[in-house]
Amino acid sequence: MTGWLLRYEGLDPEGERLRESLCALGNGRFATRAAAPESRADGVHYPGTYAAGVHNRLVDRVDGREIANESMVNLPDWQSLTVRVDGGDWLDLAAVTVTDHVQELDLRRGVLTRRFRVEDDQGRRTRIAQRRLVSMADPCLAALDCTVLAENWSGELTVRSGLDGRVTNDGVARYRGLAGRHLVLEECGVGADGVLALTARTSQSRIRVGLAARHRVLVDGAPREVPPVPVDEPGWVAVDLTVAMAPGRRLTVEKMAGLCTSRDPGIGEPGEAAVDEVARAGGFATALARHELAWGHLWHRCDVRMEPAGRASLTLRLHVFHLLQSVSHHSIDLDVGIPARGLHGEAYRGHVFWDEVFVLPFFDLRLPEVSRAMLLYRWRRLPQARAAARAAGHRGAAFPWQSGATGREESQTVHLNPRSGHWLPDHSHLQRHIGLAVAYNTWRYHEATGDVDFLAQYGAEMVLEVASYFADLATYDPTDDRYDICGVMGPDEYHDALPWRGEPGVDDNAYTNVMAAWTLTRALQCLDVLPPERRREMLDLVDLRQHDLERWDHVSRKLRLCWHGGGVLSQFRDYDRLEEFDWAGYRRRYGDISRLDRILEAEGDSTNRYQVSKQADVLMLFQLLTADELYAVLDRLGYRHDRQTIPRTVAYYLDRTAHGSTLSKVVHSWVLARSDRRRAWGYFLEALESDVADVQGGTTAEGIHLGAMAGTIDLLQRAFTGLETRRDALWLDPCLPDQLTGMRFRLRYRGHRQVEVAITHDALVIGGDAHRAATLPLRVRDQEHRLDPRSSLAVPLRRPSRPRTPATGAPGPVTAGRRRPGSA
Repeated sequence: MTGWLLRYEGLDPEGERLRESLCALGNGRFATRAAAPESRADGVHYPGTYAAGVHNRLVDRVDGREIANESMVNLPDWQSLTVRVDGGDWLDLAAVTVTDHVQELDLRRGVLTRRFRVEDDQGRRTRIAQRRLVSMADPCLAALDCTVLAENWSGELTVRSGLDGRVTNDGVARYRGLAGRHLVLEECGVGADGVLALTARTSQSRIRVGLAARHRVLVDGAPREVPPVPVDEPGWVAVDLTVAMAPGRRLTVEKMAGLCTSRDPGIGEPGEAAVDEVARAGGFATALARHELAWGHLWHRCDVRMEPAGRASLTLRLHVFHLLQSVSHHSIDLDVGIPARGLHGEAYRGHVFWDEVFVLPFFDLRLPEVSRAMLLYRWRRLPQARAAARAAGHRGAAFPWQSGATGREESQTVHLNPRSGHWLPDHSHLQRHIGLAVAYNTWRYHEATGDVDFLAQYGAEMVLEVASYFADLATYDPTDDRYDICGVMGPDEYHDALPWRGEPGVDDNAYTNVMAAWTLTRALQCLDVLPPERRREMLDLVDLRQHDLERWDHVSRKLRLCWHGGGVLSQFRDYDRLEEFDWAGYRRRYGDISRLDRILEAEGDSTNRYQVSKQADVLMLFQLLTADELYAVLDRLGYRHDRQTIPRTVAYYLDRTAHGSTLSKVVHSWVLARSDRRRAWGYFLEALESDVADVQGGTTAEGIHLGAMAGTIDLLQRAFTGLETRRDALWLDPCLPDQLTGMRFRLRYRGHRQVEVAITHDALVIGGDAHRAATLPLRVRDQEHRLDPRSSLAVPLRRPSRPRTPATGAPGPVTAGRRRPGSA
């Protein structure tokens, strides 16, 4: 890793699929894995192209039960390109001597380059160089060029370039026993002008897909007309381009590819649209220039610079890069959500979870129109969420834990433990807190943008329906004068039942109950923000009356939280009855124990018996809510607390987490950001490495972990800076780890489109948007400032010798002037 380049030297068959994920190229509309163009799916390579929102459902029988799974579909491979000399074997790097193999991903330009030299059994040496892009300027366009240099031989060189429709969904080992053929090919062929065309449709969702490819040949840099020879095989269409070579001669083939689907706005028939796309695309150089310009604009808005520069800085940029490739301005009109594994592979079947909690803060403050579109994906699925709530006997809206095309619950009902080979019941759909994430994201978007129109037309409806569901889900216990929420799963995921109880779910999960109380309070506040007429309309729309709002207020003050161990917030009711776990013993036996659920199940045991967590659960509260907000919820619920409530709870769960999720170390870094900067930095670096180093042993090869990538960016932009958007102002309270000497980034806050922030241990410098007349209200370490947009503001920072606040794990310290800890 150097500068802006992610560089791999040499061949590594075992690590090839990891490289394919990390070097994938995309534009928010579709993405293509970085498989070698000459490869097909095998034990080493896995070509994959995925378009946002293109899903299909297939049915299997598992253990005598019919199981339906909806998946993001692997589309025909547009990259397919290979070479051979004098009618010999097609290029196979396993069958020739390969030297000088280099693969470079240029993050600044969004270009993947591959260079290598081969020598065959006849001693012929050939140099090959390839460049690829998926255009950030033209959302239906991709391009590849391949240059071949004959070093010491003469003869005919044939380049075969095609569109391969013989693909299936086969990229995740644990799914391979299930159906994976989603595409029905309709037509493929070569036009009179040599343009390749292929059309297909998905078998159940009947989404039509069109691909086209056009070629241009250059010999020693000069265009040459080379008659294409069609190659037509079932499910695949290609052309052969043959040129006479001599030592030192250089052949370049440019391949411009178009990909259109029937879901795309502004097109007609997808096959014809793809042909039109490549017809007007120009050459590779033209596409590259437009693509580089688009990436330049994005980096101007979105770059986060760390000082000192190094591996961590480059890895962070890689995370920004993949975030923008998975969700971009090209996603806005597609009615799509945020897939947890990006558009980079088939893990989680391309489903949408709660990862937007980690992703949207980045877009809220840079590309808020993208955040708005992602929230509209949820709003358009409100009817399905309402139906789910009604089916369970409740009011409001119950959003699904896993969502796809329609918003129905896509969570699997059984899952495979690869360690034991057992198919086990899957209760992950009980993570009702997904609706709380939708409400949370909606409110945070409003705080960052001040977009009252969005709140009035769409956002308030979602917040109110989620609040209505949780108010109805809560049951009243008159003996304790408390409300309980029962039969749910928290974010932890290692506890889907109590060991002494037959039915699934736990009761009074702290994360769920606190966020439910916060959401109910925000829902009431939301109504106050709306114009009076729209408020009346909204209450009618969601069928709410005054007595409903009074009940919401009551529930928000009476939800039960459980405590143990002298003031530790319990993860759920009766958590303290679970056994302590032998962490040291299991680490000695197994080494990596991040997937304790699989280890214990294979032993005939269960994580349900122990005080263990897969990932942060209670600790997530200290990431999502500032200390002030959390204490306000505790005050509203009538629970006493002191200045040690948060650090005491943090310390308890830090020692009981297995980190079975890449999100976990993001949260642990966050909760330590104020109290233990050294450990926070260590967790931050571990979170940065989670995909690059594939710390989970193969999962990144199935698709990057988008939430964890976004979480590392958010750690820098909010946790270490103390950045908040509230009370119509930007709040900043920097507390940089010692190893982070400085950072720079740009924000878009409400009407201020260019807010430049530079932070060191000694000073914060913030510059305004010269095009704005209004001043920008700021609070820096509790001191009020007003930034003239025509100038900049420098605020000295006194570096604290010790933490100023308890371990809040959230931006915004607790000080006596803002909230007196312990008040109830």
